Amino acid sequence: MQARHNVHWVNTLFLSGTLLTTLVAVPWYIWTFGLEPFQVGLFFFFFTATAMSITLGYHRLFSHLTFQASWPVRLFTLLFGAAAFESSALTWCADHRRHHKHVDHEEEDPYAITKGFFHAHIGWLIFRAQPETPLTWVRDLQKDKMAVLQHQYYVPIAIAMGFFLPALIGYIGGGPVGALGGFLISGAARIVFVHHTTFCINSLCHWIGSRPYSGKCSARDSFLMALVTFGEGYHNYHHEFQHDYRNGVKPWQFDPTKWTIWTLSKLGLVKNLRTVPEEKILRAEIEEKRRILNDSLSKCTVPLSETIRVSLDSAHEALENALANWQTSLQHYREVASSQQSEMAHRAREIRENYRKAAENLREAIEEWQRVHKSALEFAGVRA
Repeated sequence: MQARHNVHWVNTLFLSGTLLTTLVAVPWYIWTFGLEPFQVGLFFFFFTATAMSITLGYHRLFSHLTFQASWPVRLFTLLFGAAAFESSALTWCADHRRHHKHVDHEEEDPYAITKGFFHAHIGWLIFRAQPETPLTWVRDLQKDKMAVLQHQYYVPIAIAMGFFLPALIGYIGGGPVGALGGFLISGAARIVFVHHTTFCINSLCHWIGSRPYSGKCSARDSFLMALVTFGEGYHNYHHEFQHDYRNGVKPWQFDPTKWTIWTLSKLGLVKNLRTVPEEKILRAEIEEKRRILNDSLSKCTVPLSETIRVSLDSAHEALENALANWQTSLQHYREVASSQQSEMAHRAREIRENYRKAAENLREAIEEWQRVHKSALEFAGVRA
């Protein structure tokens, strides 16, 4: 149990106060005055603006420098990021960079899941046993005058944007009753919802889900978590490739933050979007599958026959050859796509067809490699 003197009373009172207001005052307001579409729309605007300012701004822009943003984008995310009441961008990013550097290490990771679900979710804010993370972690961000000003005047900015602005808009739309509704629903209740969706990234995204890219840390991919965190749920990918502006890297994955950044780039508001090469991502997936299957094979109590060993080696060699061929074809495909030379354009159809065939061969090689491993595991009586 944490010592009494380790309680961070400001955080504790604010977190409990907004929660109590949401559970008591908000239902009273709805019961007494009803809930108009205007108030619902205002809530969703502030929820989206503040949550997206955390995921797009605090996280992918400032913490990981996955793209460069123009001053309007930086200003918006700093103002509405403050309204999330998760501290200034400098403080938030310092903690987050420290988390990535020391993930799962209890003494260094600010919200290590190894200390338990409650600690990772909210306990680290209530019982701050560790000293505050020094701003030396964000020396680069201290060159951004907007970020520095937001850090210096964080409290008044947060109060103005998080409580006064929704109350003011509510007053304009519905008088004193509308102002009260804006304060309670788009202010206090919205803060609670933003807090706990953000906190889920630190807790649930290190607790449930799959680890398709790396088993080196507890971070996991979860479609369900992506739904409530604007795409941050693909956390295993993010921890393996933290400088990619995408979290949901597959076309079918739900990542509104990625789509917003891409859209802003088309509007000329952000630039230099950083991505991880496709071949590096695929290599990570294959290596992780290989590690899992080999770990399972190491548990075999029955020696594998020579025939099975030969099949495993053959499947592995075929996979490596298919991967190398695919990488070469992909490189040629990219050269065609970026070249203006007529001779390259003349060969475009042939090169694209070669790439398509190489990709298909790679998929078949991966499937065969997995099939052979699973057959070996079944023979040895080990469950993959």
